[in-house]
Amino acid sequence: MSKVAIVTDSTAYLPAELTRGLAITTVPLQVIWGEETYRDGIDITPEQFYKRLPESKINPTTSQPSPAAFRAIYENLLDQGYDILSIVLSSRLSGTMDSAIQARTTFPAARIEIVDALTTSMAMGFPVLEAARAAANGATLAEAKTIAEKSLKNTRIFFVLNTLEYLRRGGRIGGAQAFLGAALNLKPILEVREGRVEALERVRTFNKAQDRLVEIVKENVGSRKPISLAVLHSIAETEAKSLLERACSLFPVSDVRETAIVPVSPVVGVHVGPGCLGIAFMAGM
Repeated sequence: MSKVAIVTDSTAYLPAELTRGLAITTVPLQVIWGEETYRDGIDITPEQFYKRLPESKINPTTSQPSPAAFRAIYENLLDQGYDILSIVLSSRLSGTMDSAIQARTTFPAARIEIVDALTTSMAMGFPVLEAARAAANGATLAEAKTIAEKSLKNTRIFFVLNTLEYLRRGGRIGGAQAFLGAALNLKPILEVREGRVEALERVRTFNKAQDRLVEIVKENVGSRKPISLAVLHSIAETEAKSLLERACSLFPVSDVRETAIVPVSPVVGVHVGPGCLGIAFMAGM
């Protein structure tokens, strides 16, 4: 029976403590800042990125990994005897999946499957972990892919921004376009739905938006269990810890399988800006 390795991208920003011992390889996207190019999470950390962003006169942009980047990782894993399951961020937000598909054509006889997560961050990260854990327990490539796809159907992500300006600049604003021009003190609550950033609600203050985020998660989890919860933040760790405690308090302790506080990767940060808070969950897996 072949071994199965999972390949994902840096927007998942998986915590090291959750990936330890698992066959997960991450392909970095890129932050382009003027004449400088940084590999997401490798050449630039969230702390460095969010410190520089408000002071920069140049707007950073992002770029997908090249097919060559995927090709090199695929070749290395294939040489080690792995079948490969790639789970990458939404094809409606990035061309990363196209690069993965192009790389696969180099190995026509290899067992490589690619899944469009239609989401990002830990809403993709939890399914990556599920597939990798299954693979570690002997799941085949087909079984790991089925688990990933099922997990993605049971995963959601909701987040609140201080401003829509960064989404507008990056062209990823999607259905949140409807909130542009709203009163400045109204905070948009957004979600990634069917692969795109979509508007959900507007709340008057950032504190009330956090209250509403927790309520939305509770409503969407319903009676499903177990629950995996991650709070995402762009340099708002204190608020993130508090938000995670509040989210966990809504569920019986025995229903919460795992939790994480995860920085928003620099590539995602280009589009959401500093001060973002979000909650990703997976329920019923």
